[in-house]
Amino acid sequence: MLLSYIGVTSDFVLASILLTDPNQLTLATGLQQFISDPYSKDWSMFAAGAVLSAIPSLVLFLFLQKYITSGLTGGAVKG
Repeated sequence: MLLSYIGVTSDFVLASILLTDPNQLTLATGLQQFISDPYSKDWSMFAAGAVLSAIPSLVLFLFLQKYITSGLTGGAVKG
């Protein structure tokens, strides 16, 4: 579930090709708009957006960490 969530939120290549309407951009393609202009790059907004977009994945990982760890260690026990 965690990897599926991260994969969907970071989809860039297909979204950048198919989506042309600025109101329908994904997170990755929307953030890329801040640094795509070669003459006026807004790295501070890009960095802020990247940090804010990482928060849901981080919270989900911290919530599911005990299940991930128990699954990894449970598979190692032979018995």
